[in-house]
Amino acid sequence: MTAKRLKSIRTSALHFQSGGCFYRGLPMWLAAPSELGLRPRNARAFQCTAEHLVAQQDGGLDTPENIVAACIFCNQRRHKRRGPAPAPKLFRAHVQRRLSRGKWHGALRVSRPQGQGTFGAEEICVS
Repeated sequence: MTAKRLKSIRTSALHFQSGGCFYRGLPMWLAAPSELGLRPRNARAFQCTAEHLVAQQDGGLDTPENIVAACIFCNQRRHKRRGPAPAPKLFRAHVQRRLSRGKWHGALRVSRPQGQGTFGAEEICVS
């Protein structure tokens, strides 16, 4: 698959997911960190990536059905766990539990102004 095709699938997935990470559900940036009002040095973890639900090494294909949009942080965490990567649904539930307890990465407190389609974001520290 060409990089251009993968970028197209990732962008489509991001729009389908209303701009939110598949695992966190919170917004990501695609072209520039300023989309979320972040400074470049703090924004890398919130960049949108193409996440293969079934990893390529496990036979997953570069198809729209197998690719979702996920932030770099979540994408890397899923695949850096010991043993095989957890199933996407299980990892998503894990992330959501951690988020609800304030235990997931430098989450953004996000508000969508009523009647507006853009996100407003404020950085908060989560340890």
